[in-house]
Amino acid sequence: MPMFTRFVQAGRLALITFGPCAGKMSTIVDIVNQKNVVVDGPESVTGVKRHMMPVKRLSLTDFRIVVRRGCREKTLKKALAKDETMKKWAASAWAKKLAAKETRQQMTDFDRFKLMVARKKRSAAVKKTLKKK
Repeated sequence: MPMFTRFVQAGRLALITFGPCAGKMSTIVDIVNQKNVVVDGPESVTGVKRHMMPVKRLSLTDFRIVVRRGCREKTLKKALAKDETMKKWAASAWAKKLAAKETRQQMTDFDRFKLMVARKKRSAAVKKTLKKK
């Protein structure tokens, strides 16, 4: 088995980890040099405009679409739609974990209270069934 499988290459889906677009998905469109790449959302799909970004600020995913270097936004959008890459990303464990984290962050005090009560009820039900046996 090869040591590395996630290479910096055109068409690689990446999560932006730092900056104004942090937490958004982007696609690597072109490689500028050893440390910088050009990424594009496309903006209508993920909200990321085409811009240059250091590779350090990206987390590469396992997903890749087949596009040429420097492809247009229209071509990129078609390729993402054809392979249903964004749906595959949303179904991955990594994306689900990020969504759960976002949901917890958006909870109000009352939501946290309701969650605590529900957990207590569930715990009591589990203990009750285990005690019967």
